[in-house]
Amino acid sequence: MTTAQAGPAPSVPSPRVPPSDARSPRERLRRAAAYCGPVFAVYGVLKLAGFAVFMFLLDSAGDFREKHPRFGGGAHPWDVLGSWDGWWYQQIVLHGYDPALEPVPGATGLITLKGNSAAFFPLYPALMRIVSEVTGLGPYGAGMAVSVVFSFVAALGIHAVTARLGGHRAGLIAAGLWAVWPGSGAEWAVYSESVYTALAAWACYAVMTRHWLTAGVLTFTAGLARPTAVTLVAALAVAGLSAVWRRREGLRRPLTAVAIAPLGVAGYLGWVGHRMGDWGGYNKLQDGAWGHTFDYGRHSFDVLTSVPVGHFDYLFAMPMEDTIGVGVVLLVPVLTVLLVRLRPPTVLLVYTVLSYLMVMGTQQYFGNVSRYLLPLFPLFVPLAVAMRRLSRPSLAAVLGTAAVASGSYAGYVLFELGVP
Repeated sequence: MTTAQAGPAPSVPSPRVPPSDARSPRERLRRAAAYCGPVFAVYGVLKLAGFAVFMFLLDSAGDFREKHPRFGGGAHPWDVLGSWDGWWYQQIVLHGYDPALEPVPGATGLITLKGNSAAFFPLYPALMRIVSEVTGLGPYGAGMAVSVVFSFVAALGIHAVTARLGGHRAGLIAAGLWAVWPGSGAEWAVYSESVYTALAAWACYAVMTRHWLTAGVLTFTAGLARPTAVTLVAALAVAGLSAVWRRREGLRRPLTAVAIAPLGVAGYLGWVGHRMGDWGGYNKLQDGAWGHTFDYGRHSFDVLTSVPVGHFDYLFAMPMEDTIGVGVVLLVPVLTVLLVRLRPPTVLLVYTVLSYLMVMGTQQYFGNVSRYLLPLFPLFVPLAVAMRRLSRPSLAAVLGTAAVASGSYAGYVLFELGVP
């Protein structure tokens, strides 16, 4: 009796595997919450602590009552968050733009032109207007809502950039540093810093991950938020052209991004110049109405050589604000050297250095320098990388103390003792 040889085992059709849970909306939402939750928690807790101290200081000092009605201020402590530049943004929401080069009759000093809304870029007030229309909030409430939401978007972008260089823990610390940095009082105010920093951080991240078209669009949009976006445009251009030169990328996407990036800032400046009948109108307005002009660092040098010896006889002197500003200005080169040692992507280094030089080379209220330098988020990276070695209790002590103190140095000093 012969034994039949066994043939190959019949193939059994594998059961149809349902789509992975990772692709379901619920799972995506869960993963997004798991990723964003810690970032939002770290930033939100630290920022809320500083904000609460800021409001307490305003209320207990009562200075805002003596200054009422201040330039755009009001009868409550939180009204100072919509004063100064915030007042102008609210006026744009209510009345639109009125570009003009209107002389001040008989003026012969520094201020020769009347200030008008054209000095303020359009993205932030446009977002305020949209939120106001959708929610029914007034200009102040809409401005605060936009700033708060974008401050969290910025924290997430700062985390994303830092995590690529130093890991998740460093990214969380960098998000915390964004909450307590000098000038961070402008993050939760009717100011455009949060919107601009969010766009800058995600634009740099897009360059780092080679999403060139996304980077170009984000940089274009940032150019509608602040004039300092020219530094972001330059950083993108250097990174894109460098990638093409080293043959890491094809030509089309990087060069398209480079072409798109400057259109935002150039478009607004061109529109203002056209409406004023002077293509250099924006710069003339900044110089003649606000005393902001590029002076190659002469004013900054005057401050840096005066404050350390206790002299405050220079233009726009504000002792408390200026002292903090000098400390921040001297800290930036140190952090930049530490950043270089980490060998960061070109886009981060170019953006940081050019932004710093632009701020230092401009005559303006020096006391505001901590706010002007607030968008230099790459400076958080070396600190975050160094601090990631600390234990959780140590990190909580360091960042918690800075959060409480920021209510004074980043909030009260900026908004109540100076002109933010």
